[in-house]
Amino acid sequence: MTTLRWAVSDGVVLTGRALAHWVRQPAQALVGLLFPVLLVVMFGYLLGGAMTVPGGGDYREFLLPGLFAMTMVFGVEATYAAVATDLARGVTDRFRSLPMASSAVLTGRAAADLLHAAAALAVMLACGLLVGWQPRGGLPAAAAAVGLLLLLRLALIAVGIHLALLLRRPESVVVLQILVWPLGFTSNAFVEPETMPGALGALAAWNPLSATVAACRELFGNPGWGGESFAAQHATTLAVVWPLLLIAVFLPLSVRRYRRLAG
Repeated sequence: MTTLRWAVSDGVVLTGRALAHWVRQPAQALVGLLFPVLLVVMFGYLLGGAMTVPGGGDYREFLLPGLFAMTMVFGVEATYAAVATDLARGVTDRFRSLPMASSAVLTGRAAADLLHAAAALAVMLACGLLVGWQPRGGLPAAAAAVGLLLLLRLALIAVGIHLALLLRRPESVVVLQILVWPLGFTSNAFVEPETMPGALGALAAWNPLSATVAACRELFGNPGWGGESFAAQHATTLAVVWPLLLIAVFLPLSVRRYRRLAG
């Protein structure tokens, strides 16, 4: 019990450290919060007029759950950059030399990034309400959708931490961006997979991001969450299974990689 209390205390301290960085450098945090708002304007207003929703419905109501999930996906870059920067500057080595729980470095980063994701999601929800989007499924269903979005973000935090510990170079975030953008756009966030060519549509249907988006559309009561595929019919189940699977794989890998760091 003492060991657990020590680990939690150290994790809280390092969470506070990450939050203090955002307070001292607010520009970076504000850009991260406002970039998804720019996506709402671009896709909802500039391109939305040319989009149709399968089965009918307002495109912005179709779009917003996809952008909520995209906001969670884009956050993996910030996680990677923060961990890789601490490694490159020797901060992580200093932490390893201190009498502190080794898990605190990872849990502190995960907690801070999850809080930032919650703030970004709150901004997106407010933006959605301003442009006419509405959660029509009731408050409990909307809360469940928010929970699924944060679960996806937690899974991607584990992925981002592992990749940062593996590559260890802040500039390698470009490689991650090359992977993140296709993941986001090869999904049902902007259009339904049924409108895509066969193989691409199948890939989009089974994209973990698509499961979260489809489940959120259903829970929010927004158009476009249906479909005939197994992935579409069991979207809510997959929206839980995919993130838990990613966490089960990448969390142990992150812990093992951290313990093997030189120095």
